[in-house]
Amino acid sequence: MPKKLNLTPYLFLAPALLVIGVFILYPILAVIYYSFTEYDIVTAPVWIGLKNYQQLWNDEVFWLALRNSFVYLLVTPILIVLCILLAIAVNRKLPGINAFRAIYYVPVISGSIAVGYAWRMLFDTNGLINGALLSLGLIKESIQWLAEPALTLPIAMALTIWLGLGYYMMIFLAGLQNIPEELYDAALIDGCNGIQKHWYVSVPGLRPQITFVAVISALAALEVFNEIYTLTGGLGGILNSGVTMVFYLWKQAFKLQHAGYASAIAMALLVITLLFSIVNIRSLERGTEQE
Repeated sequence: MPKKLNLTPYLFLAPALLVIGVFILYPILAVIYYSFTEYDIVTAPVWIGLKNYQQLWNDEVFWLALRNSFVYLLVTPILIVLCILLAIAVNRKLPGINAFRAIYYVPVISGSIAVGYAWRMLFDTNGLINGALLSLGLIKESIQWLAEPALTLPIAMALTIWLGLGYYMMIFLAGLQNIPEELYDAALIDGCNGIQKHWYVSVPGLRPQITFVAVISALAALEVFNEIYTLTGGLGGILNSGVTMVFYLWKQAFKLQHAGYASAIAMALLVITLLFSIVNIRSLERGTEQE
């Protein structure tokens, strides 16, 4: 007799599968379809084949956004170095050290939108930074920080780094506290100084955390939006100097009402993100095998 099908496991899985289907699978399939159409969200989509992808290939702003997104990846190594140094600094048994750690975590819980608008006011022509520089006599007239194309992306990257310091610091701090103290004692006995003991003990011991932070911070950098939106007032900077992939996608879909073209941009971003994920996961596996 054929084995009777047990439906009980499927009944338990049904709610989760329904949520995944409605909020993940269906949107992905819809974007794939819309990328081959001319669609403005209001009217019905019209099938146009590969025209959106042909336009994408010849779109100078898209290639600029792609370049800016790759430049934005520089925040990843900077974050890793700064957060490791910060984690080492706060990994000490000192009076009030918990309060010190909490202060560094404040930007994480403040929200990127609120912090972004605060930074925009700081870098305003009449903002605090220009006021401080003028009062110190370092400049003779106010600098238009966010109106300078060469400065828009670096300021946004600095904001991303500042926002991520506390979060990634906690990850490295947890890793440091799992390294046996005996390893540091052995390094000191072998003649290592304070810097060398962290280079030869802390950094190798933090290899899993470094790989993890590299993965998630790189993906976050590729998908950055809030920082660009708040700092540039939703414009993307002078001469599109701050436009990234996700910002350009948003602009095409919701400002210019080119949802079909925005879907093609989303597909390009999906492919790039998948490639990065594959590379990073393989790096993680190699790091695990070496342990």
